Amino acid sequence: MAVYVYIVECADQTLYTGWTTDVDRRLKAHNAGRGAVYTRQRRPVRLVYLEELPDRRSALKRELQIKRMSRQGKLRLITEFSSK
Repeated sequence: MAVYVYIVECADQTLYTGWTTDVDRRLKAHNAGRGAVYTRQRRPVRLVYLEELPDRRSALKRELQIKRMSRQGKLRLITEFSSK
């Protein structure tokens, strides 16, 4: 089963990183106020980065790597993703 790490940009231009097995369902949850506490006050959100990983363990490791990046590092990642 594929697992995804994603970054969404919130309405206040902050970035939120998470993981999921169903990207569409997760984005709908964020935008409906049922997602993470962080995004509830910052709706709407839009997907700006998506990375597929083979399993949950890999996704959790990658999520942590991205969360530890500076904002500039995340923006570079998003730019590389957008140019594909």
